Amino acid sequence: MTSSQQTEIEKHDDTDVVLSVQHVGKFFKLPTEQATGLKQAFINWTKGIKGYKKQQVLNDISFEVHRGDFFGIVGRNGSGKSTLLKIISGIYMPDGGTVDVKGKLVPFIELGVGFNPELTGRENVFLNGALLGFTHNEIEDMYDDIVDFAELGEFMDQKLKNYSSGMQVRLAFSVAIKAQGDILVLDEVLAVGDEAFQQKCDDYFTQVKKDPTKTVILVTHSMDSVKKYCNKAILIKDGDIVVNGNKEEAANQYTLENIQSEKKDAERKKGEYPDGLNEHCPLLQVKPISNQICKSSDTFHFEVEYDYSEQNEFYLALALHDLRRGGIAYDTGSKALKFTQTGHHSVEFEMPLTVFNNGDFRLVASLRTPSKTDPKKSDMVAFTNDANSCAFAIRDSKNRDYALLSDRALTIKCVETH
Repeated sequence: MTSSQQTEIEKHDDTDVVLSVQHVGKFFKLPTEQATGLKQAFINWTKGIKGYKKQQVLNDISFEVHRGDFFGIVGRNGSGKSTLLKIISGIYMPDGGTVDVKGKLVPFIELGVGFNPELTGRENVFLNGALLGFTHNEIEDMYDDIVDFAELGEFMDQKLKNYSSGMQVRLAFSVAIKAQGDILVLDEVLAVGDEAFQQKCDDYFTQVKKDPTKTVILVTHSMDSVKKYCNKAILIKDGDIVVNGNKEEAANQYTLENIQSEKKDAERKKGEYPDGLNEHCPLLQVKPISNQICKSSDTFHFEVEYDYSEQNEFYLALALHDLRRGGIAYDTGSKALKFTQTGHHSVEFEMPLTVFNNGDFRLVASLRTPSKTDPKKSDMVAFTNDANSCAFAIRDSKNRDYALLSDRALTIKCVETH
């Protein structure tokens, strides 16, 4: 963490705390055996059968949000972040712990909730505002700002059912962000509307970030949004906070969680051998040695472990797949890496990353033997499936996100104009 990041995190004192979550826990009762009548219910009771099992969603959650924070909450699906958001918003009650809110909290958990298609746009603004806890006069004061931001002035007296989906999204989002609350709670709603409206939202949040009186709590899967807008963030995993405060650490750890989870999801067996392997080569996998969250200045170290007992020469071919943009970013060629050591071995490799921009990548290996019909080619014996390949990510503030190659690798210069 840089000194400026540390200063930004620590700039508030305790009197600025607008949301305090202390030791919050939450569980749900999931039905397992339902009684069809009083008799069965009585039998279940005598046998000690509860008819439900307890699912603990949040364990012991504690954090504070200060006035002026743009606070991120991230975590994979099922981590408990949406449940936490509903507890903060007063939709759920915690089973343990306390939630203390200072000021008016405006929750916006789902776009369009509370909108009635049979009412006009104007009527829906007042209806939605009332559901958020504002009086008629308060909504009247906000109305022009809401309509101006949504750019729907000429449509506000039409019924909502005649709006396009894009118009409905713009109106719903405008009600949320223009409602004059002290704390705005947003759940996955930054990427709404068309490109022009998204740019407008981006400009708005850039301004909000600079306003010391505005407090925003953002739940998102977009780590770009976390790094761009948030000054603090927490990462939740299996109902626990595993990163508290540092937005860079939370975003990078989330990316790593995704990489590891995708690997586990891919670990499925088909028959005796995993996909890509067989009796000739029962083991072939690419494993990381370096940290899987890298900078472009790093050299990524990895190893290929194989078990191949046929007594002939063979090749290890490596390919780098670009998971974000698609396609193969690099390939060694099918006959580039020749080996003669058969049996069970591990081979260590290194790969400089300086030419790449930010992205998500996967290293895939295949074991090949010389072709019996064409000396210039090779035949594949085995390959690594997703579970046996190695994924990693590049996250570097010096890079861009769009193109694969960095400006260090390739720059197009104007030579002459005619």
